[in-house]
Amino acid sequence: MANIRKRGEGTYEIKVSCGYDVNGKQKCQYMTWKATAGMSQKQIDKELQRQAVLFEESCKQGQVTAVVKFETFADQWLEEHHKLNVRHNTYQQSKRLRKRIYAAIGHMKLDKITSRHVQKFVNDLFTNGRNQQTGKPLSRKTVIHHLNFISTAFNYAVRMGLLQDNPCTRVTVPKQESKEKAIYTISEMEQIFEKLETEPMQYRLFIMLAVYSGFRRGELLGCEWKDVNFEDSLIQVKRTSNYCTERGIYTDTTKTKKSQRILKFPPLIMDMLKEHKARQDFERKRAGSKWQDSDRLFVQWDGSPIHNNTPYTWFKRFCERSGFRFCDIHSMRHFHASVLISTGADVAAVSGDLGHATIGTTMNIYCHAFQEARVKNCEAITNALNFKKSVEKPAPHTPDENGEKMAV
Repeated sequence: MANIRKRGEGTYEIKVSCGYDVNGKQKCQYMTWKATAGMSQKQIDKELQRQAVLFEESCKQGQVTAVVKFETFADQWLEEHHKLNVRHNTYQQSKRLRKRIYAAIGHMKLDKITSRHVQKFVNDLFTNGRNQQTGKPLSRKTVIHHLNFISTAFNYAVRMGLLQDNPCTRVTVPKQESKEKAIYTISEMEQIFEKLETEPMQYRLFIMLAVYSGFRRGELLGCEWKDVNFEDSLIQVKRTSNYCTERGIYTDTTKTKKSQRILKFPPLIMDMLKEHKARQDFERKRAGSKWQDSDRLFVQWDGSPIHNNTPYTWFKRFCERSGFRFCDIHSMRHFHASVLISTGADVAAVSGDLGHATIGTTMNIYCHAFQEARVKNCEAITNALNFKKSVEKPAPHTPDENGEKMAV
């Protein structure tokens, strides 16, 4: 039976006993109900009794819990569910998000966290959050990652019958002015390619492959020689190379199933691959028993896979000593996509080339580029359908002194 007591003007506390724990201590659930302004005492009593019955039923069904703090539940969710259903690097990223989240709401019990609590946390991150390493404000994407962590944990609580509602469904992330992606121009890329001719083959090949393929960094680093078909000039993406402190460099699955794809390459790239393979075979012989046969395209002196940050660091130094502006490695992927779009490739073709899970992802990322391409399409169709021929008009005439017409 629920117990009701008045806590203030128009505010009541409803208490329901939920049995006893292993130590013999009674476990109780609590909820607060506030009467609407203008309600008579009779209306209050009637509604209060109704709320008490509903709350007691919820407690009996195990749909409400007040004894579990968010931090405790979220840690259980991470290990029991999240870890088993996401890629390892996603799981590690989720663990890194806990510090800010637990500091804000980790001490609160699940059923006491409201949409206002979560919204306040999101707003604080958006206005005051700072990256611990750079000191720069947090990006909107990072704020969304924090909200997704909380929301996914609450969704799990709802599915497990611990709660009836996810408070995150009513939370919004403030808008932020989107920054234009830093992408090299065709002219800049031509100069970069010229400078790369005198650079070590491994890094030259990595940059050019990134441009010609649009592969993600992890996909390129995960490529193995068995994925290269020299006869048909094809390279297949089947895995990625990732890094985390706990595991070091490790092989993982692709980001999505559609990320597993095959692309055809020009003779220039295939010739570079053959030269790179010959050099790697030479290094294998020179290293002897120290060589680790990882079968990767991009390796260290002993055959072990290179670190995921190595291409980024090398390319940044290359730009500095060559006098080029620096756009990170991922910009090569954007360059690849923008060239495809500017040459008239449709969204499905671009999406397939990039290995996006859905065409919608491609449209969201490259919406502006497709809009510019449509302007060119409009001009092209207008010019093609301009059937009007310029007809030479007869010269006007004026009468001469004798009254006859003469040409002017």
